[in-house]
Amino acid sequence: MSILTATESELEATAGQPDGAEPRQESLARLRWAAIAAWLAGMAYWIHRVGLTFDRNTLLIYVCAGLLAASIGRRGALSVLRDWLPFAAVLVVYDLTRGAADALGRPTEWHLQLDVDRHLFGGVEPTVWLQSHLKEPFPPWWEVGVSLVYVSYFLAPWAVAGLLWLRDRDAWRKFAVRFVAISFIGLAGFIAFPAAPPWAASQCTAAEVVGGPSDPACIDAKVGTLTTGGMLGKVHPSHGGAAPYAERIATRGWNGLGIPQAKALIDEGQAGSNQVAAVPSLHAAISGLLTVFFWPRVRRRWRPLLAGYSLAMAFSLVYSAEHYVFDILLGWLVTAAVTLAFTRWERRRGDEHRRPHRQPAVAAGEKPLAATDTLSGPLPGRP
Repeated sequence: MSILTATESELEATAGQPDGAEPRQESLARLRWAAIAAWLAGMAYWIHRVGLTFDRNTLLIYVCAGLLAASIGRRGALSVLRDWLPFAAVLVVYDLTRGAADALGRPTEWHLQLDVDRHLFGGVEPTVWLQSHLKEPFPPWWEVGVSLVYVSYFLAPWAVAGLLWLRDRDAWRKFAVRFVAISFIGLAGFIAFPAAPPWAASQCTAAEVVGGPSDPACIDAKVGTLTTGGMLGKVHPSHGGAAPYAERIATRGWNGLGIPQAKALIDEGQAGSNQVAAVPSLHAAISGLLTVFFWPRVRRRWRPLLAGYSLAMAFSLVYSAEHYVFDILLGWLVTAAVTLAFTRWERRRGDEHRRPHRQPAVAAGEKPLAATDTLSGPLPGRP
């Protein structure tokens, strides 16, 4: 169903209105369409001038601007700002996580997640195994899918939240509280447990990270400086010419799409972000949220796509050296815990609302009200 068709809230809002309100609603509808067209034109012009962006702060501004346009005649402009402030808070706190971890003096963990992965897979490190068997010197066609799935984390939650906000406010609230809760739990994990991802471990030796530094010189070294594979282990590529060490290759697929500037933008954003914010994996947690949230809301034939999305994200993260399996499992665990907690809370609230109200106490000498003595019952003396 198109998001621009009349919603139930619109129909309810216009029901019972005086005749003079109909022309006003039509004028507001025309203004809304004009605002949406202006927003689309502005977006196209901005992308043409500046290029694609996957910066979450910028994307949030894009989404809110579109919602302001689509809200004309439906909801007040202030409701957009009020409802979306929690999302903005997530982005602000994310930018502060590195400084907070440094202020607490927390050392970065370089060994635990690597050791757990090797234990789970019989001594084999999954990223090294995948890149040994699948990586080619130049990105194969299917790495386009890896890049698209990886970058969907920066786009999908905001697009989904925007559509839900327009179509079903109740579903939007449920999605929003889960998204914000998962995000803040993840951010708390980044502060309390800074952890290095696989690509960083492939550039550093154990001797270079003694004491748990968050930004050793090796993490910013030119890729390929250390060809031994570092802590992660050496890659033995089955395709001749592929690099013999684990690389951070989540964005290589953009070259296959002929959009190298998108790769450059994401690489630049990654370099400027908190590089030891890996546990839990919010990529895995949020993709898992999209899966479990929409699972009961879609037809069964679409459910394999939801499950496939989470699994594809997990594969992309491990193959591209962005996350250990350990990080992904913890991300899914956070999503499961938050979903279960909010589902139970919402069910309990629903039960309380459906519970019949108790009759007020009857004073001595008074008769209790009959069952029909209510506003919905028959009036006295009427058949």
